[in-house]
Amino acid sequence: MRRGPFREGDRVQITDPRGKPSTITLRADGSFQTHRGYFRHTDLIGASEGTVVETSAGVAYLALRPLLSDHVLSMPRGAAVIYPKDSAQIISMADIYPGARVVEAGVGSGALTMSLLRAVGDAGSLLSIERREDFAVIATGNVEAFFGSSHPAWELEVGDLADVLPTAREAGSVDRIVLDMLAPWENIEVAADALAPGGVLLAYVATTTQLSRFAEDLKADGRFTEPLASETMLREWHLEGLAVRPSHRMVAHTGFLVTTRRMAPGVEAPLRRRRPAKSTATEDAEALEALARDAARVQIGDDWTPEDLGERGITGKKARRAGRHAEALREAAAGGRDAEEDAGDERHADETGNPEPAPRA
Repeated sequence: MRRGPFREGDRVQITDPRGKPSTITLRADGSFQTHRGYFRHTDLIGASEGTVVETSAGVAYLALRPLLSDHVLSMPRGAAVIYPKDSAQIISMADIYPGARVVEAGVGSGALTMSLLRAVGDAGSLLSIERREDFAVIATGNVEAFFGSSHPAWELEVGDLADVLPTAREAGSVDRIVLDMLAPWENIEVAADALAPGGVLLAYVATTTQLSRFAEDLKADGRFTEPLASETMLREWHLEGLAVRPSHRMVAHTGFLVTTRRMAPGVEAPLRRRRPAKSTATEDAEALEALARDAARVQIGDDWTPEDLGERGITGKKARRAGRHAEALREAAAGGRDAEEDAGDERHADETGNPEPAPRA
């Protein structure tokens, strides 16, 4: 991420007096046009972060470089992004540290990838595996646009985790694995082989059905500690004089995080034993039987689609459009080119503001 005065090709977040942000890519002949007047990009080129620039109508805009969270919520995307609140929890709960050897599967638009790269640093390594080539193109553009060039710790492979990981990493050489996919239980075997003893496996899943299936399969596998599950809800507060209250809107459920650790080879995990109350023992047994019957009726695996989990399907056309825009931003960050010339009239065009991303299921 660049420091110092704004330069041509920089992405700048400008915020109006009401707190609404917009992101622009600076160019020598560019201008920012609104119903509140306009200003030229040359008013910002050479200025420091934290500058206030006024439009021709006298409306003041605060100019800052976007933070990682700002970039994630405004960047081109094909798949729904992992929200910053969940990325922060993943970095903490999976204990991603400088120099760590990390593998992520399910790159999507690259939101989590950028947080992981920041955490492992130049001395670490991150192998990202994505099944869809069009998503890989979008992720590459977004990551390189944010860092200004390719990151020395990053490798991106297109394919299935079960096919790529065994050939890309030696058995027992991976410190952390992060899964963001529909059926993470299908990759318990390959994850167990790749992780070093004590290594962390973390899965991000959207529904309780996925959560339950993954947790139970981990317990049945025997090579992992008992899984822990959590979710994070974020609520901002309104601060204005004495009117201090919770905001009316919040980012509530986006997904569950399931974490577990690899046992030493040949050692079976001592799973926790809980003694149910006598009054609930029969009810619990009946509930488990009902869950088993439901699971038997639901075909789980390759037949699952994002639509089954309540997510919006991503069309190839939308993914290609986002890929072109991400590539344009990457080239602008690397060489000061005008991203808008290549991006065209896109939904995510920089100067139209930051559309709020659709929540995950």
